[in-house]
Amino acid sequence: MRFLFVTLFPEQIEQAVSHSIIKRAIANGLIQVSCINPRDFTTDRHHTVDDTPFGGGVGMVLKPEPLVTAIRKAKEQLPEARVIALCPGGRTLKQEIVEEYAHSGQDIIFVCGHYEGFDERIFNWVDEKLSIGDYVLTGGELPALIVMDAVARFIPGVLGKLTSAEEDSFSAADGLLEYPQYTRPVDFEGLVVPEVLRNGNHAHIAAWRKKQSVKATYRLRPELIPPELEQAILGHFPGKVSKTEKRFYAELRQELEEEGLLHG
Repeated sequence: MRFLFVTLFPEQIEQAVSHSIIKRAIANGLIQVSCINPRDFTTDRHHTVDDTPFGGGVGMVLKPEPLVTAIRKAKEQLPEARVIALCPGGRTLKQEIVEEYAHSGQDIIFVCGHYEGFDERIFNWVDEKLSIGDYVLTGGELPALIVMDAVARFIPGVLGKLTSAEEDSFSAADGLLEYPQYTRPVDFEGLVVPEVLRNGNHAHIAAWRKKQSVKATYRLRPELIPPELEQAILGHFPGKVSKTEKRFYAELRQELEEEGLLHG
């Protein structure tokens, strides 16, 4: 998969991709990362890419000529790519969007803003606007890198095992937060790895992990709990379920109530 950044600060992108998993993915030919600098398409000796806003106001606005020329150049290199502008006014990044990008088969061109934002006409050359959250940063480079990192994890071979990405928080079929993870030593300063994870019983481990995932979600992001899961915890099932499942949800309900995460 190819990622192309239209950015005034290509060195920021180059530095970020020169480490760890992304660096190995590039070295192994799993992803390609490149940059195009709009300053290269300016016509004045100062390489001006911004100007004061019409109507007054503070700050500077990115000019359409160099940005659009840079986007056109990017599209020449990646004709079928999705063009994404990183800006606060876009749809908010979620895991489902990450997976949509990863499974689309399209390369991505990131258009990174700066200063007070883009001249509105630039968006005529953009497929969509994207935000990583309800806050404002100094530029679009960090958000674009975050999106690339999240998407790259779903490219086969980048993580070694694709299940590592699929089992993370928000990625599982139920959309819950991830369960706690442990490694050696068993006892660290009196904090001991739960016995269930050390007994080798995979059915018990799976049940424990499911319960911990539900608890973490109730504790930190209760709005993510699916209605059908909440109904099952309360003992209401849409169809026939096994005795094992009923017992599991009964135990889960009791544990949630004991921890003050479920009331009634």
